Amino acid sequence: MIEFRNVNKTYSTGTEAVNNASFVINKGEFAFLVGSSGSGKSTIIKLILKEEEPTSGNIIINGKDTTFLKPARVPYLRRSMGVVFQDFRLLPDKTVYENVAFAMYIVKATPRHIRRQVPMVLSLVGLSGKAKMYPNELSGGEQQRVALARALVNNPSMLIADEPTGNLDPDTAWEIMSLLNEINLRGTTVVVATHAKDIVDKMNKRVIHLSKGKIVSDKKGGYDCEI
Repeated sequence: MIEFRNVNKTYSTGTEAVNNASFVINKGEFAFLVGSSGSGKSTIIKLILKEEEPTSGNIIINGKDTTFLKPARVPYLRRSMGVVFQDFRLLPDKTVYENVAFAMYIVKATPRHIRRQVPMVLSLVGLSGKAKMYPNELSGGEQQRVALARALVNNPSMLIADEPTGNLDPDTAWEIMSLLNEINLRGTTVVVATHAKDIVDKMNKRVIHLSKGKIVSDKKGGYDCEI
């Protein structure tokens, strides 16, 4: 569960990136964050991940107020989250298997658990036959699937995706969104920041629409619902 209570974020430059944002994303929900460039989508993602701190207001993640969370506790908070970025952020010198397994090494998973879990999640994203390949041997869509597998391998309660289809062609983008929908149907909370109007319209999920840091609409439907 993610809750923002009257959250504001103003950068040192004076830019007001988030203006009095309040919303609740419940466990198991699928929500889009939409809006033009500079509307505040990425800042909200960074606030959820504790990469940025709010200027005022409170942020509650999984029932805990993270607003005043000590830095040493942030890695433990992030273990409940899987994160997928537009630029994949794969390790070029590691195979597909090793890229996904690396996320488990970080949280000190046992070798036995890694051997069991990695093939399972690679199968989920349709990459069972690519485990020994390197990122530069994969298509953009396959690289994003690896990034998705890495985000899922530790069984996070929520998946946060920042423009996950921005570098993909329309057909591949839709494949990734279909995967995200399947993951959501399995019980994982999914939050996606995106510019992709066609995908948002087709998915018919909850849409939190931002403009100049303010929430101007929050409703199930297409990109322009209740605007």
